[in-house]
Amino acid sequence: MVKKLLLSLCILAPALAVHAQRPDAAGHTTLRKAQDTLQRLSYEIFNGKGDAAREKATEQFIPTLVRALKTTYSFRFPFDSLKTVSIQYPQDSSFRIFTWALERETGFYRHYGAIQMNTRDGKLQLFPLFDVSDFITNTDTVTSNKAWYGCLYYAVSQRHYFNQEYYTLFGWDANNPRSQKKIVEMLTFKNGAPVFGGAYFSYAEDSVPGPVRNRFIIEYKKESTATLNYNKELDMIVYDHLISETNEPAKKFTYVSDMDYEGFKWKAGKWVHINKIFHDAIPLGKGAPVPMPLDQKKKSMMNPKSAEDLEPKGKPRQ
Repeated sequence: MVKKLLLSLCILAPALAVHAQRPDAAGHTTLRKAQDTLQRLSYEIFNGKGDAAREKATEQFIPTLVRALKTTYSFRFPFDSLKTVSIQYPQDSSFRIFTWALERETGFYRHYGAIQMNTRDGKLQLFPLFDVSDFITNTDTVTSNKAWYGCLYYAVSQRHYFNQEYYTLFGWDANNPRSQKKIVEMLTFKNGAPVFGGAYFSYAEDSVPGPVRNRFIIEYKKESTATLNYNKELDMIVYDHLISETNEPAKKFTYVSDMDYEGFKWKAGKWVHINKIFHDAIPLGKGAPVPMPLDQKKKSMMNPKSAEDLEPKGKPRQ
């Protein structure tokens, strides 16, 4: 039943950096064989009967993936047969990030992942991601790959500011039987190592200015849908304004969209909060992306997006 409530994930694979070479014939054969094994194991992680079967598949999946990625120039191999694993690339293809989820019989989730760097010599540089979200009491914090706020990433937006690259990650957490979450956070690299979060979400321009945040999270009703993504046409992050349908704001599992939209605009190295994106007079061709209810029975792990996210980019739903 829980899987029917999960949203589907679109795996992106943009053009790779010019300096990366392809694996040779032997390497390609090795990767194809590994992909077949990984495909079987990823299916078991998602569909295995009981926690023990899914955990066993996960324990086998991780070393199999690492061995495959040790193949020289494996970065150029897309692993596009892994339908329950998200593989996201930034615009510059300097890295790719693998994420996947393990559903427990209780309806709670644990996430797994890794960042593979695009190295010039084709050798593996990998940062495993360790999900500690169940133990993070303060979500507004900066973390490393060893203390990762686990989720399934479904989009990456890249920005350049003062000789540094900033990668905004958009993630989804199926969370628990009552609610789900969407997350946006900044990924940067310090001394070559990944850093998740940072003081990049500013509320300085609000009518009542609020403190800057290191990470932005929305939590809402399990059966509901909510937008949180980068809108290329508006050149900003757009998300649903949420309210409690039972007037119990302390209970996040009662939150649903009220059909209004907030967002963040990139200014001087920060995402600055915009309290209201669409007003009564909507400019021609800039219609609000009105969400369409999705058939819950057709949802799957492969697209954590609401209806407007599935529209062609640059063409918000009218």
